[in-house]
Amino acid sequence: MRFPSVPRPRSLAGQLFAMQAVLIAVLVAGYALFTYVSDRHQAEEAATRQATAVARSVADSPSVRSAIHTRDPSARLQPYALQVMRDTEVDFVTIMTPDGIRWTHPDQNEIGKHYLGHIEAAQQGHTYSETYKGTLGASVRTVTPVEENGRVIGLVSAGIKVEAISRRVQEQVTALLGVAAGALILGAVGTYVINARLRRHTHGMNAAELSRMHDYHEAALHAVREGLLMLDGQYRVALINDGGQELLGVGSEGDVVGRSVAELGLPAPLTGALLASEPRVDEVHLTADRVLVVNTSPVSGGERRGTVATLRDVTELQSLMGELDSERGFTQALRSQAHEAANRLHTVVSLIELGRASEAVDFATAELELAQALTDQVVAAVSEPVLAALLLGKTAQANERGVELVVSDESRLDDGLLPESLSARDLVTILGNLIDNAVDAAQGTVRARVTVTAYADDDEAELVMRVTDTGAGVDPAHAELVFQRGFSTKPAGPGGRGLGLALVRQAVARLDGTLTVTEAAEGGAVFEVRLPLRAAAVGGDV
Repeated sequence: MRFPSVPRPRSLAGQLFAMQAVLIAVLVAGYALFTYVSDRHQAEEAATRQATAVARSVADSPSVRSAIHTRDPSARLQPYALQVMRDTEVDFVTIMTPDGIRWTHPDQNEIGKHYLGHIEAAQQGHTYSETYKGTLGASVRTVTPVEENGRVIGLVSAGIKVEAISRRVQEQVTALLGVAAGALILGAVGTYVINARLRRHTHGMNAAELSRMHDYHEAALHAVREGLLMLDGQYRVALINDGGQELLGVGSEGDVVGRSVAELGLPAPLTGALLASEPRVDEVHLTADRVLVVNTSPVSGGERRGTVATLRDVTELQSLMGELDSERGFTQALRSQAHEAANRLHTVVSLIELGRASEAVDFATAELELAQALTDQVVAAVSEPVLAALLLGKTAQANERGVELVVSDESRLDDGLLPESLSARDLVTILGNLIDNAVDAAQGTVRARVTVTAYADDDEAELVMRVTDTGAGVDPAHAELVFQRGFSTKPAGPGGRGLGLALVRQAVARLDGTLTVTEAAEGGAVFEVRLPLRAAAVGGDV
């Protein structure tokens, strides 16, 4: 035979409600049982004390002693015993001879019969209490002697029926059960209200569903390559995934969770973006060695509960975009050069057609010598191939924008001098952005010129790169701000401004170098970068 199964609550909140309701019921039932047993024991003790007091009072009464010496003690003692019963609320008061023959009894027919119960102790002068079943049923009774001159002349027994005691206890237990039922109902209502709130927070899901969701959450959190950062209402880190730890360069999750964003040692602009109350969309920020795209979104549910931030690493993309911009510049320079070459070719052809071949040869030779002289000048000063190629390309770009780019006579950088730890990409980022910034500053000025100096300082074991322009210079008050992302004295273009110098600073810091800006002697700005060669070489060997 199969018994129907009791449906179990499906949701976690329902299970908690059922468990709490059962717990409250068990506690109330246990307390009621304990109270019943305790009260019954106390009621029996109280009944014993009451019966003892009544019996001793009757035994000590002078009228009882005098009535015992009369020819018919029952005639005087029976009315007295009935009066005492009414006054003291006991069920019987029995006065008897020392041998146990009743002089009084609630039932007139029992007078003259032998007392039912133990009287041996009372016959010897002691008071004795017991629970015994007599003519009136089971009762708690006390028997005490009536003494005169040291001699027992009678016995007195007073008692209360067990039925009356039980009735008193039942009345108390009934009141207790009423209070317990009220407590159970109040506890059940409170539990229901609390669990209704819990159901809203758990969306009615049971423990298995919550556990499965937690497993999926943890798996997705650590599988996502993007950085994920969650802040609470006080801007403390509530959660961070592996990608976020790597991109921000902070410690393990246990070291970060619970700390304020301001305590993580992040760059000030990035910290400001994370602390902002309004959403941020695709903002570019720089850390010590990465370019990050940051998106933030506040979490609200009637009140601010925190912020969710996502981080994307676009370091490689930004580098490629820089290279793409350079390629575009080169392309424009080549297009312009092609246009100029076409003009010169037409000139040579026209001279030949006019029969002036010698003049055509002289004109073509002069153009070739000019281009070769520029190449020889750059290569002679900087034979390191990557930097030489960069300078040649930037020279053509600057020329197209009306700016003369000059490699100073102080420059001397031989091929093979630089250690492997100084990557070509970092050098291109540093020098290329400094030159672009200088060309922007010098363009449109009188005798616009950019001077580049690059040499190895043997005494200090440093690579020195210096870029000087004839522009307006840098306000000393902005000497530090120019290296922050987003700062620019020029209006923003389609791609935005203020990122080039920030990338330079990032690369220099990554290579343990220094970057300074000062005012040039003839006006304009001087940007100087010093990168350690010895320390970099040691790091590369290791």
